[in-house]
Amino acid sequence: MPPAKITPLSNGPLRIEGDFEIVDPEGNSFGLGGRTALSLCRCGHSANKPFCDGSHNRVGFQDQVQARDLPPPKPKL
Repeated sequence: MPPAKITPLSNGPLRIEGDFEIVDPEGNSFGLGGRTALSLCRCGHSANKPFCDGSHNRVGFQDQVQARDLPPPKPKL
């Protein structure tokens, strides 16, 4: 299994493919039923967060994705 690949989809969710685990804030794993690909909500309207349920289509979520470089992180003091 290849390592995880995350693809933000324009006007849609984050698509995750590969070998990954999703945990809640306490570190408990979500049962993914053996899935090696799924979509995470990016619009904030899914009734099944953190997973996408297609709500971005209903609410008209718009965000075009284009790769870019992030600035280096600021040093921690």
